[in-house]
Amino acid sequence: MAGEATEAGRTVFLLAHTGRPAAIRSAELVVQGLLRCGIGVRVLAEEAADLPLPASVELVEAGPGRPDVLAGCELLIVLGGDGTLLRGAEFARRSGVPMLGVNLGRVGFLAEAERDDLDKVVDRVVTRAYEVEERMTLDVLVRTDGHVVHTDWALNEASVEKAARERLLEVVTEVDGRPVSRFGGDGVVCATPTGSTAYAFSAGGPVVWPEVEALLMVPISAHALFAKPLVTAPDSVLAVEVQPQTPNGVLWCDGRRTVELPAGARVEVRRGAVPVRLARLHHASFTDRLVAKFALPVAGWRGAPH
Repeated sequence: MAGEATEAGRTVFLLAHTGRPAAIRSAELVVQGLLRCGIGVRVLAEEAADLPLPASVELVEAGPGRPDVLAGCELLIVLGGDGTLLRGAEFARRSGVPMLGVNLGRVGFLAEAERDDLDKVVDRVVTRAYEVEERMTLDVLVRTDGHVVHTDWALNEASVEKAARERLLEVVTEVDGRPVSRFGGDGVVCATPTGSTAYAFSAGGPVVWPEVEALLMVPISAHALFAKPLVTAPDSVLAVEVQPQTPNGVLWCDGRRTVELPAGARVEVRRGAVPVRLARLHHASFTDRLVAKFALPVAGWRGAPH
């Protein structure tokens, strides 16, 4: 661990998946390491009962009308799988505080560290040995009868999907105000490069390096001759129109927030005005991360001649 002495007044927010025993133990280790080095720790009051926390940990209530729970914090540490990391992204985007993810799940592309790296995480936080990068988000709005009825955002993707399993969802896709294709299927994923390794990947979309600025549109199980993934300019506006004669659909943002789409609804997706800031500990290339996360076979690679 880093040395005992550090400057006063520093606070880190900790968010954990308290339903996971591994997250509870990891949270205990992180809290002990930070407090030992003189860094304050803040957690949500609703999670405190499930975590072994000393009395010096600050508890805050979250909810509508309450102040930003991350106010005054320099970093948000999230312990959990992809779902917990996306939950953390909601706090990070709202506050502008960088998020440092520790993966306790399976893939965890948003995470910067693994469960075995907790000592290193604490050391890097204490010494501020991390960098911050911004990830593109999506701004999403839903129109019915020409009126905006819902607005949302996403870090990974906004997906328009069928609500009834036994019926196809009939949609028309659009890019920059021009129609692209009409088809029936399970829906459409509109994603960021960050989300290209999430739902869009499962739907057959391309993997896009995070530093590439682009938007993705990926049909889901489309019944059409032309149903290829599209990669557009970052300032393009993507739209998905649910056809009037089709059953209701549903909009999902990052698989966490949902709203019903009546027949005739229109979903518009554009580059988000507010990015999510991620704290990075490593300079490893995204290629290496991709190989490690998906356990890709690279035996036999010799590399470029020197």
